[in-house]
Amino acid sequence: MNLQEILRGAERIVICGIGNENRGDDAFGVVVTERLRKVLQKPNVTVINCGEVPESYTGVIKRHKPDAVIFIDAIEFGGKPGEIIVADPEGTLGTSASTHSLPLRVLVQYLKTELKGTRFILIGCQPKNTALFGEMSEEIKKSVEELVRILIDSLKD
Repeated sequence: MNLQEILRGAERIVICGIGNENRGDDAFGVVVTERLRKVLQKPNVTVINCGEVPESYTGVIKRHKPDAVIFIDAIEFGGKPGEIIVADPEGTLGTSASTHSLPLRVLVQYLKTELKGTRFILIGCQPKNTALFGEMSEEIKKSVEELVRILIDSLKD
């Protein structure tokens, strides 16, 4: 995954983690963003833990006037557990493992009308276990660490 190339020219970036921390691997997006918030101190990058309601953060996203918005979520796409993909959030790739009610593609369509020229990227991870109160699987824990490292490297000056 070459995020540096995808993000080339983006001066202001918003990273949105989506997921439910009470559903095992579905916590992928929120765990990644919580880790990033601790180690990434860049004024041009805003990291948001959206939980299950990314649509509740449209005002925050718009206020930052981003050049790029990255959504991070557990996605059922038929891959191996822990497999990470980069996709168009308006595409038909799999379904979110989260229980958020508004489909991501609808949220992105709305944001595109408000943020002309902004790029939208989905980073998805194939979950293994999304049972209520389940533990995050080892495969997803490894993918969290890998993605955090990739994002930090990609967002270097």
